[in-house]
Amino acid sequence: MKIKNLIAATYAPMRQDGSLNTSVIPDYHRFLVRNKISGVFMNGSTGDFVSLSTEERKEITTAWSKNKSSDLYLIDHVGDPSLKVAKDLATHAADKVDAIAVLAPYYFKLNSIEKLVHYCKEVAACAPDLPFYYYHIPVLSGANLNMLDFLKVASKEIPNLEGIKFTNNNLIDFLHCKHYANGKFNILFGFDEIFLSSLPLGADGWVGSTYNHMAPLYYKIKTLFEAGKMTEAAELQRKAIRFVEILDSHGGFNGVAKGFMKTFGIDCGPSRFPHTTLGDDAYKGIKKELDAIGLLEHLSD
Repeated sequence: MKIKNLIAATYAPMRQDGSLNTSVIPDYHRFLVRNKISGVFMNGSTGDFVSLSTEERKEITTAWSKNKSSDLYLIDHVGDPSLKVAKDLATHAADKVDAIAVLAPYYFKLNSIEKLVHYCKEVAACAPDLPFYYYHIPVLSGANLNMLDFLKVASKEIPNLEGIKFTNNNLIDFLHCKHYANGKFNILFGFDEIFLSSLPLGADGWVGSTYNHMAPLYYKIKTLFEAGKMTEAAELQRKAIRFVEILDSHGGFNGVAKGFMKTFGIDCGPSRFPHTTLGDDAYKGIKKELDAIGLLEHLSD
């Protein structure tokens, strides 16, 4: 059964000394469910996986698995530049989560579909009973490959291939992937700033960081779109974009948005270098900026 609706790319909660603080996860889980989030995408870009050790990533996976429930689907990103590490992480996750995902190795970058399929096949085989997703984010991975071509090859090589987390603004490629093999694969859209643009193309599942903060806004966009109220939907999408821009202007979106979680009572702590960690006073000013554009009423609660 394909997972649908909003999936939050979750943060790695930390103490003030920078160590992991997985005790936050039970409250984090309840917060997401309360805001009608369907799933968690852990250990991804939002979760600062590149700044975590392998053991820390395993610790996060284990902590979320202890809070596993039927109303929150758990996808664990296990990708790593080292195929050996990725396979180790996949093996660890095999009996703990609902699905795994990998992005392409991002230092020695992949230059062919064949290499990408080989990498994915090796990792997917370490958790053969779990659905497997490829995490397509070429702006960070450097693997700017055509995903329709990937599906054509991978669908024959990876038995547990479930779909793609499609974090790219190539809507033509996204549309082709959605319709490949009569829509067999779950193509999760991963570009929050153009959420509205994905709706006419048939998107019905989304993974993103801002779904932590503004789930009600995105569900309202979807409702307005379905009612044919495109002007109103576009205005809400503009507000979502301004949320990203405003937080980014205070030192970088990733770190500032992580700290913003504290305003919901979910203290995810500081961010690791090179992301920015702000003090509480800074968020008072940020909330005033958000209030000025009428965004506060659309935030998660």
